[in-house]
Amino acid sequence: MKIAIYGTGAMGSVYAGLFKEAGHEVWAVDPWDAHVAAISADGLQLDGASGDRRILGIHATTEIAEVGGADLVVIATKAAGVASAARAIAPQMTSETLVLTIQNGLGAADRIAAHMAMDNVLLGVADGFGASLKGPGHAHHNAMNLVRIGEIAGGPSARAEALATLWRAAGFKAQAFDDIQQLIWEKFLCNVTFSAPCTVFDMTVGELQAHPERWAIALGAMREAYAIARAKNINLTFDDPVAYVTAFGARMPAARPSMLLDHRARRLSELDAINGQVPELGRALGIATPFNDTLVAILRQREAAFERTSA
Repeated sequence: MKIAIYGTGAMGSVYAGLFKEAGHEVWAVDPWDAHVAAISADGLQLDGASGDRRILGIHATTEIAEVGGADLVVIATKAAGVASAARAIAPQMTSETLVLTIQNGLGAADRIAAHMAMDNVLLGVADGFGASLKGPGHAHHNAMNLVRIGEIAGGPSARAEALATLWRAAGFKAQAFDDIQQLIWEKFLCNVTFSAPCTVFDMTVGELQAHPERWAIALGAMREAYAIARAKNINLTFDDPVAYVTAFGARMPAARPSMLLDHRARRLSELDAINGQVPELGRALGIATPFNDTLVAILRQREAAFERTSA
């Protein structure tokens, strides 16, 4: 199968590496020239949870047009890059091309829909999946739990099952689900709990949970998102959201959310797709969101300084 990974940052590089090892024709598409050049010249160095090795034979490019028609395109950019990815991918799609988009937060489907027909687009959720880039052509795979795949509109799907089989054959834990929106919202609640609070206070997940006052702020942010989920009639698998996010965090106490890593590197983060979504949705539903309002305001001020520095 011909697979294009659009956005070969940390997680996208892991996807590209494992699919190549499974025998597929893999294209890594990324705007970082040095990363593309390193993969093209020396292969992809991948180490960590899935083993330490150098993977040769991945086609790397900065331009999706060089790929030609692909059987599967995985959009692995951060949330802010989804719209531009969809705009670039749309002219290259055939009637048989499937698109699987895997991001944190909410709104990926809406961003894609502005640029392409949604008939062949599926949603994915990477649960307990950690990775980092060590340098051009070098990714570290921290952890991998489950890749969840489903149709945007929900319901049983033969092609979602086929994609899950494809991912499993490449060494991932993967499963197709009838209600992917449920899974997206359950992960969203965890993201809201840890992303902005860990970033504001510069703490790991475990450090945040161990600090009573700051953990109370994180739970306040989560409860606002939970109230929105209930108002939208999202079918969650739990009734106690505090217990759910607490258990989630307890499994990865040393973890630093990607938002915190972005801020430490003075990069723009996925703030608008995670905690930034809560005030926006709250206003539409008449739900007050003071915890997220405050967290988002603090982090947007920081990110404005990042932009001024890089300008």
